[in-house]
Amino acid sequence: MKVALPKSPYNRVDLFEAAGLEVVEGPVRSKEDFIELLRDADAAQVGVMPLTSREVLEACPKLKVVSRLGVGVDSIDLDAATELGVLACNVPGVNTAEVADHAVAMLLGLTRRLYDAVRTTKDGQWSGNPRLTGEYQQTVRRIAGHKVGIVGFGNIGRAFATRIRGFGPADIIAYDPYVEQTTADLYGVKLVSFEELLTEADYITIHCSSTDESRHLFDSNALGKMKSTAMIVNTARGPIINGTDLARALEAGQIEAAALDVTEVEPVDAQDPLLALDNCILTPHIAGFSPTFLTECPIRQAENIIHVLSGRAPHGLANPEVIKTIAVMRSTDAGRWEGVPDFSTALAV
Repeated sequence: MKVALPKSPYNRVDLFEAAGLEVVEGPVRSKEDFIELLRDADAAQVGVMPLTSREVLEACPKLKVVSRLGVGVDSIDLDAATELGVLACNVPGVNTAEVADHAVAMLLGLTRRLYDAVRTTKDGQWSGNPRLTGEYQQTVRRIAGHKVGIVGFGNIGRAFATRIRGFGPADIIAYDPYVEQTTADLYGVKLVSFEELLTEADYITIHCSSTDESRHLFDSNALGKMKSTAMIVNTARGPIINGTDLARALEAGQIEAAALDVTEVEPVDAQDPLLALDNCILTPHIAGFSPTFLTECPIRQAENIIHVLSGRAPHGLANPEVIKTIAVMRSTDAGRWEGVPDFSTALAV
């Protein structure tokens, strides 16, 4: 069987070859390149871009499994994958520590105004600068004694809660309709409604998945309910915040500041109004990276494919309903799954 890999220095070709799989690698700069590489492959590694869209999946009749870099699967059309009998795998937990660390760093960057302090000092304004001796001293904030809100209390939200507790917040609250309070209790976190989180939190950090349900969760209406002194951090996915509404809220002083590792359009447009705002800091979607991640993720990403094609469970499956589709295919016309061991009994779904 053949595995297609977009060209990367981190690809673990050796793991596939040791498993007896044929590997094809190639540069992928466009949707057309992507389809050409995957067209007759049984499995493929995928990333953020190009999108693993319905068009791509339908053009690959032998494809059985795609293994996504990292945790997010918003670049894969899950409905199409499920309908076609293609597993959409990910690597849960592979960069939980990195993203949680980055979120804390971004919050500290806002509360301690680190960007302003570094920039003005490098500009030779160590002494006599009113921004540092006056405004800065009056506007830096502490986390201790304030209320921290977490949107999305999965692995990363929980890791953030563990880290931020050391800064002495008055309370840590979270909004996640899919988590029980008994779980939140283990982290000393109180689950609340989205409305209560918006109105009560001094600092909000986003760690939920990008879905139809979470798209523009933070729009003008939500932002309008936040405290005027509130700060928001997003290291999850850009579309969770309506970027236009956020820029307006920041410019009008409706909320105090924002720190974003992700934006609605990536790379961020050079004319995006968020770039011009002093109370908004941005990093280029790097929260999840570290040398450890770059070593471990390709291994687990490759193992997803190797496991599935050899009848074992992958590390993560984003579309568990596909198991039913494949079961029907196996009982009628196995199609793309002809001759592949049944992995479904190894899955806890």
